[in-house]
Amino acid sequence: MPRHARLVLPHYPHHIIQRGHNRQVVFAHDEDYAYYLDTLKVWKTHYGVKVFAFCLMTNHVHLLLDPGASPPALAQLMKQVAARQTRYVNRLEGRTGTLWESRYKSSPVETERYLLACARYIELNPVRANMVARSEDYEWSSYRDKIGDGCRAWLDVDPCYQELGRSATERASRYQAFVMESIPETEWTLIRHAIQRGQLTGSDRFIDEVAAKIGRRIDRRGQGRPKKLPPPEASSISPVIEK
Repeated sequence: MPRHARLVLPHYPHHIIQRGHNRQVVFAHDEDYAYYLDTLKVWKTHYGVKVFAFCLMTNHVHLLLDPGASPPALAQLMKQVAARQTRYVNRLEGRTGTLWESRYKSSPVETERYLLACARYIELNPVRANMVARSEDYEWSSYRDKIGDGCRAWLDVDPCYQELGRSATERASRYQAFVMESIPETEWTLIRHAIQRGQLTGSDRFIDEVAAKIGRRIDRRGQGRPKKLPPPEASSISPVIEK
Protein backbone atom coordinates (compact mmCIF):
# COMPACT_ATOMS: atom_id res chain seq x y z
CA MET A 1 0.00 0.00 0.00
CA PRO A 2 1.56 3.35 -1.01
CA ARG A 3 2.40 5.92 1.63
CA HIS A 4 0.31 9.04 1.90
CA ALA A 5 2.23 12.24 1.25
CA ARG A 6 2.97 14.26 4.37
CA LEU A 7 1.99 17.92 4.22
CA VAL A 8 4.14 20.41 6.14
CA LEU A 9 3.12 24.07 6.27
CA PRO A 10 5.46 26.92 7.25
CA HIS A 11 4.54 28.91 10.35
CA TYR A 12 1.90 26.38 11.43
CA PRO A 13 2.02 24.04 14.42
CA HIS A 14 2.14 20.31 13.64
CA HIS A 15 1.00 17.53 15.94
CA ILE A 16 3.49 14.67 15.69
CA ILE A 17 3.46 11.12 17.03
CA GLN A 18 6.39 8.75 16.79
CA ARG A 19 6.11 5.24 18.18
CA GLY A 20 8.64 2.64 19.16
CA HIS A 21 9.24 -0.18 16.68
CA ASN A 22 6.49 -2.78 17.16
CA ARG A 23 5.32 -0.50 20.01
CA GLN A 24 8.31 -1.58 22.09
CA VAL A 25 9.46 0.38 25.14
CA VAL A 26 11.50 3.44 24.21
CA PHE A 27 11.91 5.04 27.64
CA ALA A 28 12.73 2.58 30.41
CA HIS A 29 14.40 4.93 32.91
CA ASP A 30 14.30 8.60 33.84
CA GLU A 31 17.66 9.06 32.15
CA ASP A 32 16.12 7.95 28.83
CA TYR A 33 13.44 10.64 28.98
CA ALA A 34 15.96 13.29 30.00
CA TYR A 35 18.32 12.33 27.16
CA TYR A 36 15.54 12.67 24.57
CA LEU A 37 14.56 16.11 25.85
CA ASP A 38 18.18 17.28 25.88
CA THR A 39 18.47 16.22 22.25
CA LEU A 40 15.21 17.94 21.35
CA LYS A 41 16.45 21.13 23.00
CA VAL A 42 19.69 21.10 20.98
CA TRP A 43 18.19 20.39 17.58
CA LYS A 44 15.14 22.65 17.89
CA THR A 45 17.58 25.50 18.40
CA HIS A 46 19.78 24.36 15.53
CA TYR A 47 16.92 24.18 13.02
CA GLY A 48 14.85 27.06 14.37
CA VAL A 49 11.86 24.83 15.16
CA LYS A 50 9.52 25.89 17.97
CA VAL A 51 8.36 23.34 20.54
CA PHE A 52 4.96 24.30 21.93
CA ALA A 53 4.11 21.07 23.78
CA PHE A 54 5.37 17.53 24.31
CA CYS A 55 4.61 14.35 26.17
CA LEU A 56 6.97 11.37 26.34
CA MET A 57 5.12 8.13 27.00
CA THR A 58 6.69 4.74 27.59
CA ASN A 59 6.61 3.63 23.95
CA HIS A 60 5.83 6.79 21.97
CA VAL A 61 6.14 10.56 21.92
CA HIS A 62 3.73 13.40 21.19
CA LEU A 63 5.15 16.71 19.99
CA LEU A 64 3.60 20.02 18.91
CA LEU A 65 6.16 21.68 16.62
CA ASP A 66 6.25 24.75 14.38
CA PRO A 67 8.91 24.60 11.63
CA GLY A 68 8.89 28.36 11.11
CA ALA A 69 9.77 29.51 7.60
CA SER A 70 11.47 26.24 6.64
CA PRO A 71 9.11 23.22 6.39
CA PRO A 72 12.02 20.75 5.75
CA ALA A 73 13.32 21.60 9.22
CA LEU A 74 10.57 19.47 10.74
CA ALA A 75 11.75 16.24 9.14
CA GLN A 76 15.39 17.15 9.75
CA LEU A 77 14.72 17.66 13.45
CA MET A 78 12.81 14.41 13.80
CA LYS A 79 15.56 12.50 12.00
CA GLN A 80 18.30 13.84 14.26
CA VAL A 81 16.37 13.30 17.50
CA ALA A 82 15.29 9.77 16.59
CA ALA A 83 18.76 8.74 15.43
CA ARG A 84 20.51 10.05 18.53
CA GLN A 85 18.03 8.30 20.86
CA THR A 86 18.51 5.07 18.92
CA ARG A 87 22.29 5.24 19.27
CA TYR A 88 21.92 5.99 22.98
CA VAL A 89 19.61 3.04 23.69
CA ASN A 90 21.60 0.64 21.51
CA ARG A 91 24.80 1.58 23.31
CA LEU A 92 23.23 1.08 26.74
CA GLU A 93 21.60 -2.23 25.86
CA GLY A 94 24.39 -3.60 23.68
CA ARG A 95 22.05 -4.05 20.75
CA THR A 96 21.67 -2.98 17.15
CA GLY A 97 18.71 -2.15 14.95
CA THR A 98 15.93 0.36 14.90
CA LEU A 99 14.20 1.84 17.91
CA TRP A 100 11.33 3.62 16.14
CA GLU A 101 8.70 2.95 13.56
CA SER A 102 10.04 3.91 10.16
CA ARG A 103 7.70 6.86 9.72
CA TYR A 104 6.32 9.33 12.24
CA LYS A 105 2.79 10.70 11.89
CA SER A 106 2.12 14.41 11.43
CA SER A 107 -0.91 16.68 11.26
CA PRO A 108 -0.90 20.47 10.60
CA VAL A 109 -3.00 22.24 13.23
CA GLU A 110 -5.34 25.20 12.83
CA THR A 111 -3.82 27.77 15.16
CA GLU A 112 -6.83 29.82 16.21
CA ARG A 113 -9.24 27.02 17.08
CA TYR A 114 -7.16 23.93 17.80
CA LEU A 115 -3.68 24.88 18.99
CA LEU A 116 -4.55 24.99 22.69
CA ALA A 117 -6.88 22.00 22.31
CA CYS A 118 -4.10 19.96 20.74
CA ALA A 119 -1.65 20.91 23.50
CA ARG A 120 -4.25 19.82 26.04
CA TYR A 121 -4.77 16.53 24.19
CA ILE A 122 -1.01 15.90 24.28
CA GLU A 123 -0.51 16.77 27.94
CA LEU A 124 -3.50 14.71 29.13
CA ASN A 125 -2.08 11.50 27.65
CA PRO A 126 -0.70 10.19 30.96
CA VAL A 127 -4.08 10.81 32.64
CA ARG A 128 -6.00 9.01 29.90
CA ALA A 129 -3.54 6.11 30.18
CA ASN A 130 -4.16 5.93 33.96
CA MET A 131 -0.50 6.55 34.67
CA VAL A 132 -1.25 9.55 36.91
CA ALA A 133 -4.35 11.16 38.38
CA ARG A 134 -3.44 14.70 37.30
CA SER A 135 -1.34 16.11 34.47
CA GLU A 136 0.89 17.97 36.92
CA ASP A 137 1.87 14.63 38.47
CA TYR A 138 3.64 13.57 35.28
CA GLU A 139 7.21 14.79 34.89
CA TRP A 140 7.79 14.10 31.20
CA SER A 141 5.36 16.49 29.57
CA SER A 142 5.23 20.23 29.03
CA TYR A 143 2.25 20.72 31.35
CA ARG A 144 4.25 21.66 34.45
CA ASP A 145 6.05 24.32 32.45
CA LYS A 146 2.72 25.73 31.24
CA ILE A 147 1.39 26.17 34.77
CA GLY A 148 4.59 27.63 36.18
CA ASP A 149 5.96 24.56 37.97
CA GLY A 150 8.57 23.57 35.38
CA CYS A 151 12.08 24.76 34.61
CA ARG A 152 12.42 24.18 30.85
CA ALA A 153 13.20 27.67 29.63
CA TRP A 154 13.73 26.34 26.10
CA LEU A 155 10.02 25.51 25.68
CA ASP A 156 8.40 28.01 23.31
CA VAL A 157 5.25 29.95 24.18
CA ASP A 158 2.58 29.51 21.53
CA PRO A 159 0.53 32.56 20.47
CA CYS A 160 -2.75 31.22 21.86
CA TYR A 161 -1.23 30.55 25.27
CA GLN A 162 0.29 34.03 25.21
CA GLU A 163 -3.16 35.54 24.76
CA LEU A 164 -4.54 33.87 27.88
CA GLY A 165 -3.36 36.70 30.10
CA ARG A 166 -1.13 39.71 30.59
CA SER A 167 1.12 38.06 33.16
CA ALA A 168 2.76 34.66 33.46
CA THR A 169 0.67 33.93 36.55
CA GLU A 170 -2.59 34.76 34.80
CA ARG A 171 -1.70 32.67 31.76
CA ALA A 172 -0.74 29.69 33.91
CA SER A 173 -3.96 29.89 35.92
CA ARG A 174 -6.20 30.15 32.86
CA TYR A 175 -4.42 27.34 31.07
CA GLN A 176 -4.77 25.08 34.10
CA ALA A 177 -8.50 25.82 34.19
CA PHE A 178 -8.72 25.12 30.46
CA VAL A 179 -7.09 21.70 30.83
CA MET A 180 -9.42 20.79 33.69
CA GLU A 181 -12.58 21.69 31.72
CA SER A 182 -14.96 19.04 30.46
CA ILE A 183 -13.77 18.26 26.94
CA PRO A 184 -16.23 17.51 24.13
CA GLU A 185 -15.84 14.02 22.70
CA THR A 186 -15.97 15.53 19.22
CA GLU A 187 -12.75 17.41 19.96
CA TRP A 188 -10.92 14.28 21.08
CA THR A 189 -12.16 12.37 18.06
CA LEU A 190 -11.15 15.04 15.55
CA ILE A 191 -7.62 15.37 16.94
CA ARG A 192 -7.12 11.62 17.23
CA HIS A 193 -8.37 10.82 13.74
CA ALA A 194 -6.41 13.69 12.18
CA ILE A 195 -3.07 12.51 13.53
CA GLN A 196 -3.77 8.81 12.86
CA ARG A 197 -4.65 9.52 9.23
CA GLY A 198 -2.18 12.34 8.56
CA GLN A 199 -4.97 14.83 7.90
CA LEU A 200 -5.57 18.40 9.03
CA THR A 201 -6.49 19.20 12.62
CA GLY A 202 -8.99 21.98 12.18
CA SER A 203 -12.36 23.24 11.02
CA ASP A 204 -13.91 22.92 7.58
CA ARG A 205 -12.85 26.51 6.93
CA PHE A 206 -9.23 25.61 7.67
CA ILE A 207 -9.44 22.66 5.28
CA ASP A 208 -10.79 24.97 2.57
CA GLU A 209 -8.05 27.55 3.15
CA VAL A 210 -5.27 24.97 2.91
CA ALA A 211 -6.84 23.38 -0.16
CA ALA A 212 -6.93 26.75 -1.95
CA LYS A 213 -3.24 27.26 -1.24
CA ILE A 214 -1.89 23.84 -2.16
CA GLY A 215 -4.34 22.86 -4.92
CA ARG A 216 -5.31 19.64 -3.18
CA ARG A 217 -8.05 18.96 -0.69
CA ILE A 218 -7.33 16.90 2.41
CA ASP A 219 -10.74 15.77 3.61
CA ARG A 220 -11.54 13.95 6.81
CA ARG A 221 -12.09 10.48 5.43
CA GLY A 222 -10.78 7.01 5.89
CA GLN A 223 -10.22 6.16 2.26
CA GLY A 224 -10.44 7.62 -1.20
CA ARG A 225 -8.40 9.90 -3.39
CA PRO A 226 -8.31 13.64 -2.56
CA LYS A 227 -10.20 15.93 -4.90
CA LYS A 228 -8.12 17.84 -7.42
CA LEU A 229 -8.57 21.59 -7.34
CA PRO A 230 -7.54 24.43 -9.65
CA PRO A 231 -3.89 25.56 -9.42
CA PRO A 232 -3.25 27.39 -6.12
CA GLU A 233 -3.05 31.14 -6.04
CA ALA A 234 0.20 32.87 -5.16
CA SER A 235 0.57 32.74 -1.40
CA SER A 236 3.03 33.27 1.40
CA ILE A 237 2.61 29.59 2.23
CA SER A 238 5.10 27.32 0.49
CA PRO A 239 4.27 23.85 1.79
CA VAL A 240 6.48 20.82 1.62
CA ILE A 241 4.78 17.60 0.55
CA GLU A 242 6.99 14.71 1.59
CA LYS A 243 6.71 11.34 -0.07
